Amino acid sequence: MGLSLEHDETRLGEVVETSTTGFVAQCYQLFGAPPLGALVKSGGPYPAYGVVHQVSTQGIDPTRRPVARGQDEATEEDVYRSNPQLAHLLRTDFQAVIVGHSAEEDLRYHLPPTPPPIYAFVHMCSTEEVRMFTANPAFLRPLATSSITALEEVVAACLRYTAPMQEDTEKFLIGVGKQLAGFFPGDFRRVETILRRAAL
Repeated sequence: MGLSLEHDETRLGEVVETSTTGFVAQCYQLFGAPPLGALVKSGGPYPAYGVVHQVSTQGIDPTRRPVARGQDEATEEDVYRSNPQLAHLLRTDFQAVIVGHSAEEDLRYHLPPTPPPIYAFVHMCSTEEVRMFTANPAFLRPLATSSITALEEVVAACLRYTAPMQEDTEKFLIGVGKQLAGFFPGDFRRVETILRRAAL
């Protein structure tokens, strides 16, 4: 029997759009997305690890933009309290770049043979999972060489998220710096900018 949602606090939502290089997941909870740069894992025959690079909240019906409702309310919380239907009219999605996958219980730092299926469950990675997956700084290659918006900001956010979970943060960042220098040859300023933002 599968683990029920109420006993699985790491489950965030389900894949609603998928491709070879990334996926979009819809959150079960409104505004329940993981932070920018977080490491998440999908289900499927080749469980994919992804780094969150975009979060959005919008109406369930994309043709109808939400309208202002708080003119007579004291706080934002009061808006939702007075309009409980909003939880069913709005949705929060997040997008993730695939940075690796697992196959036959081994971690692979390249794209999976097939992307996560639609409705695959998406979980937050535990601290131990983050530590194990990021032990090889090659995990950054698919992210650092992607064409996502605000690339440097997302890479820095990923490092801010993952570095505190390492047993030796300084050693981790030194290894990452060397990898980034290889990803961006001749662009030391870019590497320096990412590492400086990662330390904030």
